[in-house]
Parts: sequence; C-alpha cells; structure tokens
Amino acid sequence: MMPNRPSLLRRIGMSPSRTAGGASESTGAPARTRIAAASALAIALAAPVLVTPSAAAQEDPVEVLIAELEELGLEAERNSEEVTRLDGEVSEQEARVAELQSEVDTATLEAEAARGEVDAHRDDIAEFARQRMRGEVVDPMTAVLGANDAQDALDRSTYVSQLSRDKEEILDGLSRHQRNAADGFARAAGARATAEFELGQLEHARNELSSQSEELDRRTSEVMERVDALSPEALERWRNKDNPMLEGLDALVGTAGVVDAAVGKTGSPYSWGAAGPDAFDCSGLMYWAYQQMGKTIPRTSQAQLAGGTPVSRGDLQPGDIIGFYEGITHVGMYVGNGMIVHASTYGVPVQVVSIEQGGPYMGAVRY
Repeated sequence: MMPNRPSLLRRIGMSPSRTAGGASESTGAPARTRIAAASALAIALAAPVLVTPSAAAQEDPVEVLIAELEELGLEAERNSEEVTRLDGEVSEQEARVAELQSEVDTATLEAEAARGEVDAHRDDIAEFARQRMRGEVVDPMTAVLGANDAQDALDRSTYVSQLSRDKEEILDGLSRHQRNAADGFARAAGARATAEFELGQLEHARNELSSQSEELDRRTSEVMERVDALSPEALERWRNKDNPMLEGLDALVGTAGVVDAAVGKTGSPYSWGAAGPDAFDCSGLMYWAYQQMGKTIPRTSQAQLAGGTPVSRGDLQPGDIIGFYEGITHVGMYVGNGMIVHASTYGVPVQVVSIEQGGPYMGAVRY
C-alpha cells in the first residue's frame, strides 16, 4: 500500500506552529499580522494544490520511484505480451510452411508417377496409332464377314472385340494418367506458391520478433536494474504497493480447481514470458493454471480475452479471467470477494489483490 501523503500544511511549506510567512507566532504579535497570516492560510487552503514532480520527490522519493517503476513495468509487460504473440505466430507459420512443403513433395511424387505411367505406354500408343494409319485395325463386323461358320464368326468377333477393349483400356489409362499428372503438377505448383508466400510472411514475422525482442531486452534490463538497486525498505514497499492479501488465502481454496492452481502459486516470482511452473508473467499464470485442469487456453492476454465467453462484471465467478488496460496488456483471475490473483511485475511475486489494483478494467471472459 502506498504511504500516507503529508498533510496539506506540509505541502504548502508550513507546520501547524508557523504562520504563512514562516515566522513563529507569538501572543505579542500585532493583530494585523495575525489577521494577514490567517487570510493567507485561508486562501492557501481554499486554492487547489498543485504538486510538481520535484515537490513530490521532496515529499517521498520512494513513492515517486515506485510510480516510475510501475510505468516502466507496464511498458515492459506490453512489449513482452507482443513478443509472446509474435513468437506463437512464428511457430504456427513454421509448422504451416513445413506442412505445405510436405504437400508439394507428395503432389510432385504423384505427378511424376503418373507421368511415368504415360511414358511406359507411349510405345503401345504409338504402335496403335500406326496400325490405324495402315488400316490394320479391324472392327468386329468386318472380321465376321470372312468367317467360315457361326463358331468361326463368334470367335473372330470375340477376339477382335477383346483386342479393341485392350487398346481402349490402354488409351483410357493413358488419358487418366495424363490428367493425374497434370493435376498433380498444378497442385504442387499451387502448394509451392502458397508455401513461398507463407515463408515470406514468416521471415517478416521473424524480423519483427527480433526487433521487439531487442526492445524487450532493453526495457526489462532497465526495470531489473532499478528494482535490484532498491534499498530493503523501498523493495518492501515495491512488493506491497498493491496491498496484497497476505492472510486468509486458504479461504479461497475450493471455489474452483483453476483458482486453487493459481492461488497455490502465490509468492512465485514474476518473469517476462514465463508460464510456470516456477515463474510467471500475467498471461502465463492463467495459461498454466488452466493447463492443470486439462484445458488449453490461448497464451497471450489479448488472445485470452478474445477466446473466452464474455461475462459482465456483475456476473463474475471464480476462475474468470479479467483483462486490464487498453489493448488488454494485463490479465488476472477472479477468485471471489472482489479479488484477483495475478502476476504483476518484476520484483513483485504472484499475489492476491483487489480488482482495482489490476488496472483499468476492460472486460472478463469465462472458459
């Protein structure tokens, strides 16, 4: 919890024992001096107080430092969520490219096999064509005309018909193989083009991921260095800035299995991009807790809020995931009684805090 701020008198540079002008008040002071001092105090009390950062730093440097670290932590978490999202997309595209390449290879093999069948019968087709040109191909009716008797006519007709069927089957098979080969090469070409496009998209995503990862490293390094440099007293205030629930956590157990899993990780350290079992970021804690129930949910905060069934704030139930901040850059799990369990930022362990401490409320979903 943030420390109590100094009194208004102290903010305007006064103490209860001093006048507006800063001189010690005495019973022998002229009445007009006391009246002027009282008027100045009344004006000061009535006017709005503007506290500049430098004045705030004079009041409580640790509080100002915590505010700066909170902003840096939020920026780092936003960047971390984006890196996690991009990393997932790269993995999906890599799998897609590999699948498409497999389709290219299979289609190419089928097309080449069909073309091999065509080549194997090419001589037969050429010979059949030459026979037609020489008039050596006899139809069944012509063959019957020269028969000596009915049996001979039947035998001739059957023989010629069989020859004709054999040739037709060869021609049909050849035509079928030609079509299969053409279809196979077209399918392979289409799959290859798609794979090349997906590969280009993948390279773009990899470059973007690399750039975002470098930015994440810069941001996280700054946060870590500043938090690690905090004095023991300042570090304690940093850890307790959201007024975490330290007692009575056992009362939350049993409301939902996924809540038990998440609350069971209170005290675990925060780590950007981590999804357990020993360290977590905000969405990583949600992902890990649901995995313990045998359910896989999306990995990033934005995807988690987009993937579940929306629920209103008034209908929240333990286990629902709540999104915070514009763009859903932070999530926490509702555990009942207006409280959430979440992994907030570096140096602050997984905690149970009030919903208001999660940040600006943007919506909730149920899985």
